[in-house]
Amino acid sequence: MTDGPLIVQSDKTLLLDIDHPASNECRRAIASFAELEKSPEHIHTYRLTSLGLWNARAAGLDAEHVIDQLLKYSRFAVPHALLLDISDTMSRYGRLRLESHPVHGLTLVSSDAAVLREVTRGKKVAPMLGMQIDEETIIVHPGQRGFLKQALLKLGWPAEDFAGYVDGQAHHIDLKQDGWNIRKYQELAAEGFWHGGSGVVVLPCGAGKTIVGAAAMAHAKATTLILVTNTVAARQWRDELLRRTSLHEDEIGEYSGSRKEIRPVTIATYQVLTTKRKGIYAHLELFDAIDWGLIIYDEVHLLPAPIFRFTADIQSRRRLGLTATLVREDGMEGEVFSLIGPKRFDVPWKEIESQGYIAPADCVEVRITLTDAERLEYATAEVEERYRFCSTTETKKNVAIALAKKHADEQVLIIGQYIDQLDALSEALGVPIIKGDTPLKEREELFNLYRSGEIKCLVVSKVANFSIDLPDATIAIQVSGTFGSRQEEAQRLGRVLRPKADGRGARFYSLVARDTVDQDFAQNRQRFLAEQGYAYRIIDADEVLA
Repeated sequence: MTDGPLIVQSDKTLLLDIDHPASNECRRAIASFAELEKSPEHIHTYRLTSLGLWNARAAGLDAEHVIDQLLKYSRFAVPHALLLDISDTMSRYGRLRLESHPVHGLTLVSSDAAVLREVTRGKKVAPMLGMQIDEETIIVHPGQRGFLKQALLKLGWPAEDFAGYVDGQAHHIDLKQDGWNIRKYQELAAEGFWHGGSGVVVLPCGAGKTIVGAAAMAHAKATTLILVTNTVAARQWRDELLRRTSLHEDEIGEYSGSRKEIRPVTIATYQVLTTKRKGIYAHLELFDAIDWGLIIYDEVHLLPAPIFRFTADIQSRRRLGLTATLVREDGMEGEVFSLIGPKRFDVPWKEIESQGYIAPADCVEVRITLTDAERLEYATAEVEERYRFCSTTETKKNVAIALAKKHADEQVLIIGQYIDQLDALSEALGVPIIKGDTPLKEREELFNLYRSGEIKCLVVSKVANFSIDLPDATIAIQVSGTFGSRQEEAQRLGRVLRPKADGRGARFYSLVARDTVDQDFAQNRQRFLAEQGYAYRIIDADEVLA
């Protein structure tokens, strides 16, 4: 027995004593293979999952490394059965392989005949398979590569894909070398993806994921389809590619609601690709419009279900997913793993912060006590309406206004979910608002005025959750959100993490109504950031209003 900060339990939970002097070191060590479930004041609960262990395996960690970390930090003896389970689980990744056979085409291969026999008996797997060539090899029907990987993952036998990729139509792309240098972690991320062939790169907001995409394009030197969350993000990608690569304007097309340009590098929005006409996804034909050599999925944690379905059909294309978090609130992390690819590179947020590439952030939860009248109205509201009510009270509005005025000399973003609440804040403060129906030209003008400092405060709806580059934003005030979404919390903090020209830190306020579901959701929202080492200070709203 040692005096370590970790208690490892046989039910696959890990309890981390965050008051222990080695807790931060331990948290960094286990974050690559364990997922944080709860993060109250003193003991954080992590869980070992099959998908987490397989992602760690795909990213280059082996069972010996995972076991060594648990033994190193555990306060008590680690249950032997758990160590065996970790070893067995991680060994499942790669026991099945997809390979390209010179005669028979796509095949499923395993040196373990029993495993091959087991999976072929699966009701969903069997129809995808053809003739068995020998004890170790079975033919896979054409077009089933992605669907088979999905089915095998659900059976607990994730296949490693060595079937290769088409080069696509060649198109010369280089990184410019003048005036800037690619950061080491960006270079390693691009190389990790390229050697893996497909997969996901996980980097903090503000750490330059677009540069990783550009570096991957320079590796591929081929036509590239880039899928992004919205038109503003599409234009930021275009500007960054023009700034950082050898591409010219006439080589980059935008495929959005307003434009339908198909060029050697085409940037399309998820929204236009998932628009239906007479029940048909009319724009998915874009995937076949050119012989793409690379497909990049920006903010892959937000990938819509129809794109997953189509991605299953294009497994011979190299695919790169970029994200700040693999967390998906819809539970479709397995689809990302099997169809986009496993995690190829991951760097903890605090490590990037320590290198000075993202701003240090102070996270503050402001606890608000509702008035007696508000509490009574909340108590009598329908259950499904309670979150909206406690998120949009007059008391919370007053606190948000007081905070914005307190930071009047800084660049402030007020972020929320409910449009009527945001409209009221915009009017009360006399500042502009950006929401879903704000025309694109007006959005870009307001963002540019904000970047220049002419506008000091902006109210933004969830359209600004992601892919908006506002490097000078120093204060974010979150007034409401999408229930307990961890990914949204991470994205919103990311809006203020871009490094500041003067080296200042950032502050992220989350306004929470005390003794309501708002408080419960806040605990869940904060889990991912707690996993990255961000601790929320809790202050009372009276301190803000004083």
